[in-house]
Amino acid sequence: MTKGLVSDIMTRDPITIKSRSNLLDCAKKMVQKKVGCLLLIEKDRLVGIISHKDILWALIKKSSKDLLSIRAIDISPKKIAKINPTNTIEEAIRKMKKLNFKKLPVIYKNKLVGLITVKDILNFNPEIYPELEELSKIREEANKLKRIKKRDQISEGICEECGNYDILNKFNGTLICETCQNSH
Repeated sequence: MTKGLVSDIMTRDPITIKSRSNLLDCAKKMVQKKVGCLLLIEKDRLVGIISHKDILWALIKKSSKDLLSIRAIDISPKKIAKINPTNTIEEAIRKMKKLNFKKLPVIYKNKLVGLITVKDILNFNPEIYPELEELSKIREEANKLKRIKKRDQISEGICEECGNYDILNKFNGTLICETCQNSH
């Protein structure tokens, strides 16, 4: 079932930030990269982890001006749960359940090599939750359709069939607007 290794499914280039960065910079980077946490590093070594919840907590407890003066390392948990890339996915699941964590930094020879998340595990092995397997198939088909549509969609221009200026799609080798495409 989950005999694969953590290294097989982990995110290999997790989003990191220097541990001395202020919370405002952390929040900006989380929004920019669309992630829920940042791994704090110092000289290529993991020294902490900060989540969007940590920043929200600091914002509630302090003023918004303090986001510039509070360093990420100041509110990061002191003990960091981590896992080795040679551990099995099953071991990662057990550890996440036990600690009630959704993410675990992956460390090899004291260096950060990745991050494994519940999302990584479910994307790899949706049969852990049978109802998600069907959802995964639906999502995969929707993504295929988006890629096909994006590939066939050109941009704006003059429709080769009606002559109107519109968003064009490649259809049977010609560039036509959606209206003309729907009339076929």
